Amino acid sequence: MARNKDYTCLGKKLSYLLRHGAIKEGLPIKADGFVPVDQLLSKKLHGYTLEDIKKVVETNDKKRFVLSENNGTWEIKATQGHSINEINNLSLKPLDRVDFDIIHGTYYRNWENIKLRGLSCMRRNHIHFSKGLNFTCGLRKSADVYIYIDFEKAKRDGLKFFESENEIILCAGNDKGIIERKYFLKVYSKNGKILNLY
Repeated sequence: MARNKDYTCLGKKLSYLLRHGAIKEGLPIKADGFVPVDQLLSKKLHGYTLEDIKKVVETNDKKRFVLSENNGTWEIKATQGHSINEINNLSLKPLDRVDFDIIHGTYYRNWENIKLRGLSCMRRNHIHFSKGLNFTCGLRKSADVYIYIDFEKAKRDGLKFFESENEIILCAGNDKGIIERKYFLKVYSKNGKILNLY
């Protein structure tokens, strides 16, 4: 394996291509999110090798990628975070009941807008949540506002929650891609202060 390669940069390139840019960049991508590694290497990741990609997959602390060999062909996908509409067959486990808190981490600068309009998918296919206050899986350490979701109420009203292969909780929201404020169970700041919902 070549030395002095920037694996952080490679990880960011993979994240962009597999989650957002594959179609725009002319890469074949399946409905389950897999892209042939040889296509990535020949078209967009010049100077990198399969071994480099394996290293990124193995060392990524959030398990963002899955690498698979299919009939002699290596393929890779991102486990979640997609904005490509054609990716609609990910390996997601539907959640019927939970024994953990479902939490979305955000920032004070976003809170007033979220309080007014709800959580939005923005350009992604799903809104992302962590299982409890888990900073290694789904919750950014820099987040300073934690929104707890009333899972039972949301489920009763038809919202569907899923768990990704790397244990991120996902929900597409309502038909407008929104989880309304009425499904917020409670909201805390990073320092433990309860934030007013109204």
